[in-house]
Amino acid sequence: MAFLIWIASVYAVVSIITFAAYGIDKHKARCGQRRISECTLHLLELAGGWPGAAAGQIVFRHKRGKFTYMLVFVGVVAVHVAVWAGCFWMGWLS
Repeated sequence: MAFLIWIASVYAVVSIITFAAYGIDKHKARCGQRRISECTLHLLELAGGWPGAAAGQIVFRHKRGKFTYMLVFVGVVAVHVAVWAGCFWMGWLS
């Protein structure tokens, strides 16, 4: 149980960082400044920040219309879901 609390905490912290990164990137896009790379945003999502990324896409209306970006984002979410489903299925988290 402590492991799940630790993992949830990591997801929460990385999600907050990712949400902030989306906001910063949107601001930089509007101001014509140098942007946060898509690779960096995807790495943050992969590190557990995909819930924050999903919230950032909604709140900041950012990256939602870019098909290739969203394709990778959906893949990242699918990987997370598959790993968690596999862990439960194997009985490692029951």
